[in-house]
Amino acid sequence: MSVSEERLQKAVELTLAAGYQLNKEAFDFLNTVAAIEDPVDVMRKALEKIEALKDKPLFIGKTFLEEIIKKPELMEETILQSQAEMVTSLPIPSLERQTQILEGKKVFRPYAKEIEASVNIIEDPGSKLSSGGTMSDYLECFRDRFKRIEKLLRQRIDARSAASIIDALRSPPNTKLKVIGMVTEKREAKQKIFLTIEDFYVSATVLVPQNAPTELLTKARTLLLDQVVCVSVTKTRGNLLIAEDIILPDIAPKIQSKAPVPAYAVLTSDMHVGSVKFQEKVFDRFVLWLSGKYGNEEMQEIASHVKYVLIAGDIVDGIGVYPNQVKELAIKDVYEQYRLAAKLIDKIPGYIEVIIIPGNHDAPRKALPQPPISGAFLELLQKSRKIYSIGNPSRISLHGVEVLMYHGRSLDDVVSTVPGMEYAHPEKAMTLFLQGRHLAPVYGGKTPVSPENRDYLVIDRVPDIFHAGHIHTLGYTNYRGVLVLNSGCWQEQTEYMRRLGFIPTPGLVPVVNLQTFDMRIISFT
Repeated sequence: MSVSEERLQKAVELTLAAGYQLNKEAFDFLNTVAAIEDPVDVMRKALEKIEALKDKPLFIGKTFLEEIIKKPELMEETILQSQAEMVTSLPIPSLERQTQILEGKKVFRPYAKEIEASVNIIEDPGSKLSSGGTMSDYLECFRDRFKRIEKLLRQRIDARSAASIIDALRSPPNTKLKVIGMVTEKREAKQKIFLTIEDFYVSATVLVPQNAPTELLTKARTLLLDQVVCVSVTKTRGNLLIAEDIILPDIAPKIQSKAPVPAYAVLTSDMHVGSVKFQEKVFDRFVLWLSGKYGNEEMQEIASHVKYVLIAGDIVDGIGVYPNQVKELAIKDVYEQYRLAAKLIDKIPGYIEVIIIPGNHDAPRKALPQPPISGAFLELLQKSRKIYSIGNPSRISLHGVEVLMYHGRSLDDVVSTVPGMEYAHPEKAMTLFLQGRHLAPVYGGKTPVSPENRDYLVIDRVPDIFHAGHIHTLGYTNYRGVLVLNSGCWQEQTEYMRRLGFIPTPGLVPVVNLQTFDMRIISFT
């Protein structure tokens, strides 16, 4: 029995003990509002009001309970049906907000309850961490990255015959060849771009001239430091190499794996429980919707198929994560933050599988890869239900559909260094990760990276869905058969976000049909 069901039962027992009964409409109403109001408190207030009445009723009706909890914000946001703006900026069909609690007019029959869950953890690097933080660990990590991405490059027909950098430097002038190297320096001067690339043995300077094709100049400007690429070059009389093309490891077009049943997955992130900006009432609407108690019939139909909820990090707001954060904390104890998060997640119907990874605001270490949320924090989250808690990043399979879950901290490095990238379009930055086959190539930037003996941030396997968060802005695209999606947040703009240029899109929830890959965006704001 869930916490909400227990509270409802106690409310009924309290009513009977006082010598009163709830009629059917009142019971259904109390059951409906249990997700946003404590039913025990509601009944205590109701009984207090009844005791003050001269003529006491035998049965307590729905209208009487409505008067007990009649608050302006409740009546406006959760009881009365109203119209709201469509999410017209999104090309994928969206559902308008229906600020309405369904009162049992149509029986909610969750199709997903009859589906057997199919969750397979393909790779969770959080269970394999072994770094000692030594210089040799860093060297081993970068060597592993180079080897594996070089292998991916050589699977391409146009990079298969690439030579070593030392062979290129020994070649006669005007020799045309291809070399594979890691970008260790990039600078632009007088519209020329100079790249320093290196392999295991030597480094070389590559010039992208100012009269190079626009496409080549764009590729060069979007390169990230520590990225492994193949460069088509011409050898000069000295040791300078002139670039003619830049070949990324990229992903080949793929056909998405699809589930054999119409199971839906909700992709969300960045709850930030504990922040004064956390939109708890909006999240309550979301949970009501999952339970079939919120929205119109079309929304009910979608909710009935939801089998999975994937949360890509930042479950809580944490403590001391950014400057002056304490001024914007409603809960200043991280354990209490997780305790409230557990209470909220517990309201999600039990037949829905919940899968979480940590973010940079969560309890585990900040360096990538992050271990799963565990210990006392996980116990709080798993107090009354099972939760899959895995590391960041992780690869999972849902009915054969492979999902790469990553919180997205390194998106900050992309937005701050690559021309044309912006927080308003996180899907563009995420696409760069697929093209470069790495989740956080830049070392020494905004993203702390742990030197493991294997670089777990290399994208060896091409997922069907690439799901991230962190940016707090909903954005998505289909790149060569991969659904690339940044899932927004549940937090309004903080002062720190405003200074960084974050404009969040809270309360917008992407729902993916794993059988057809149709997606809907549902607004709960």
